[in-house]
Amino acid sequence: MDLDAFRELLTPRGQEALAAAAEAAGDGPVAAVTRLRRTYDAALTSAALTQAALRERAREKFGSDAAVMYFTPHGLEQATRREVADHRARRVPAGSRVADVCCGIGGDLLALARAGCVVEAVDADPLTAAVARANADALGLGDRVTVRAAEAATVDPSAFDVLFADPARRTARGRTFDPMAYSPPWPEVLGMVAKAPAACLKVAPGIPYEFIPDGAEAEWVSWRGDVKEAAIWCGGLAGDAGRRATMLPSGVTLTPDPDAEPAPVGAIGRHLYEPDGAAVRAHLVAEVARQVGGRLLDERIAYITGDTGATTPWAARYEVHEMMPFSLKRLRAALRERGAGTVTVKKRGSAVDVERLRRDLRLSGGGSATVVLTRVGERPFALICSPA
Repeated sequence: MDLDAFRELLTPRGQEALAAAAEAAGDGPVAAVTRLRRTYDAALTSAALTQAALRERAREKFGSDAAVMYFTPHGLEQATRREVADHRARRVPAGSRVADVCCGIGGDLLALARAGCVVEAVDADPLTAAVARANADALGLGDRVTVRAAEAATVDPSAFDVLFADPARRTARGRTFDPMAYSPPWPEVLGMVAKAPAACLKVAPGIPYEFIPDGAEAEWVSWRGDVKEAAIWCGGLAGDAGRRATMLPSGVTLTPDPDAEPAPVGAIGRHLYEPDGAAVRAHLVAEVARQVGGRLLDERIAYITGDTGATTPWAARYEVHEMMPFSLKRLRAALRERGAGTVTVKKRGSAVDVERLRRDLRLSGGGSATVVLTRVGERPFALICSPA
């Protein structure tokens, strides 16, 4: 879809085509095209059907808002789900003037506008900027939002209360995890931060610690156990914790205890705890271990063990039935003895190919088990467990 095709979607005839595309969604692709081509030209038919399909996919991230929003494939892929964007926006004081310098299809600017901020947004791609503008209008937020097609470098962060930046993490070769390959690249982003009274940078959760600016607070956010992103809070928005993990939808947060001793390391107990990914990314596994009175199996691996069962929102608990040095033959025999036919495989610190392991186990029992692959020191181990 190009910019002209998108603009046609916003016309009354385009809106009719969108409605027709939504009605034809259950007809199958060939029947849907045939149905719309009776009334609309090929370009409008294609744009309407593509948009209808993207709206359906977007429900998982945007809920009921998706039915009136507009998307591009890459924009939807990179957009933050609404609950995560809303969580972040609540940290920005209402009434703030915010510069969103890499706005994408507008997921974050919508959350900021809903939180009472006035947002001036730019995106380097004219089509993406037009989509963001249309989304603000569609959701009744147009009076708090302005959007234009421009490079991030054209914005003066010192003229705003808050800088929000979500640098693109996709190159011509696909997704990138190197901040130096972001667009704008990391040094340019930090240059803008230096001019801003306060800033929030949305980054990939695997960002190396050395890229986090001094004095900033990094927050890792998980949604129902899946780590979605990290936010780096700078200047007037930076907290004192330095590192923070947040679980959504509960909103529970975890920060370091500066006076705490390192977590002890010891032998396997009756229970195994798997910390939430946000706590792992934020290097807060020791804090989780203290919550359950546990110890680490290995100081470099984020698994916790304990002798008594404890409950924390920050970890899933498993009952350990058996632990053995990793051997396919021995693991297969132990699982067959337990009547396991299906296994859930989890691993940390293991080089085992999980899909190949599933095939090689050749199980046929009626039961189920959880297999945890890890290492202690340099030795690989397998644990047979069940969820507590």
